[in-house]
Amino acid sequence: MVATFLINVGHNDHYCNVRQRFNHSHFATSTNFNKVLKALNTIAPYMMVKPGGVSPKIFGSTRFYPYFKDCVGAIDGTHISAMVRGREVSNYHNYGINFQNVLTACYFDLEFIYVLNGWKGSAHDSKLLNDVLSRRNGLEVPPGKYYLVDCEFPNRRQFLSPKRSVRYHLIDFNGEGRHPRNTDELFNLRHSSLRIMIERIFGVFKS
Repeated sequence: MVATFLINVGHNDHYCNVRQRFNHSHFATSTNFNKVLKALNTIAPYMMVKPGGVSPKIFGSTRFYPYFKDCVGAIDGTHISAMVRGREVSNYHNYGINFQNVLTACYFDLEFIYVLNGWKGSAHDSKLLNDVLSRRNGLEVPPGKYYLVDCEFPNRRQFLSPKRSVRYHLIDFNGEGRHPRNTDELFNLRHSSLRIMIERIFGVFKS
């Protein structure tokens, strides 16, 4: 059962190929896949490393510590191509390509800790975040901790977004004479410098 699951997931193989390789019926192959998936969902919360203490990325930098000492990671959405058929195509169609909006949370060591996929490409990031928080197996934020988010998300107790209507992106501060001019810009610069990790993990994933 584990072998068929790994072949399906690791190699994106079809049921018919796995069925022929192991000489199982389509029903048995499907049933075994779902049994392994259910088992993984059961043990995942206990086997995943939970954030404890201050992230080394934050603790080791005077730019981030102690200002972001309670931050455990970053959250953002990205568009990934999707194969859609039938009446649903129009919901995922964007600029000539079908996209799905995928919401992820990651630690600062370039490790995904939560992924929500399947939403249509036009869905707003804040809508995905509400879905994540309402699910039975949704993202859990440790008490007293928070995630960094960009301006597409609401600023609430467990999610810290940058100051609005203020320079934010790192490129806005590059060059002579473009250093932060006040506390709001300094906050946004450090927020962006820390949250850029999720952009890096997207780049690694898509490459």
